[in-house]
Amino acid sequence: MLNTLEIVTTVVVGLMVGVEFSVIFIMNRILDALPEDSGQLGHAHGGRMLGALMPFWYIGSLVLSAIWAVAGWHHPGAGLVVTAAGLLILSVVMSILLLVPINNRNKTWTPENRPADWKEQLHRWNRYHYIRVAVIVAAFTLLVAALA
Repeated sequence: MLNTLEIVTTVVVGLMVGVEFSVIFIMNRILDALPEDSGQLGHAHGGRMLGALMPFWYIGSLVLSAIWAVAGWHHPGAGLVVTAAGLLILSVVMSILLLVPINNRNKTWTPENRPADWKEQLHRWNRYHYIRVAVIVAAFTLLVAALA
């Protein structure tokens, strides 16, 4: 049972990392290259879609990691899993305090109602997102190392 939990947790966190990695290095670049207002509309739509899904993914990843840490407490690698869970907690806190407020504004913007500093706000969100992705990549790496 513990082996299944370890694999499921690692896959779930790994997929989350992949999605967030693609947001930074693929989707944002595609959206920023679109003409006129298309990029801003795409960012808003992406914010609505991923903003609805990612909270469950982040919390689910954290819960799975916490269960693994408790269930595998006396097994090798438990410290790595606890540290990974701590990093996932940090990613959730960062999301709530830094990224979600910007995303909540962004997902309502249209070319007619967006603020004058909308690009600056998206750049700020991206900077925070880079840090958050580094945190979840570190958590994922620790979970993979704990499998060994």
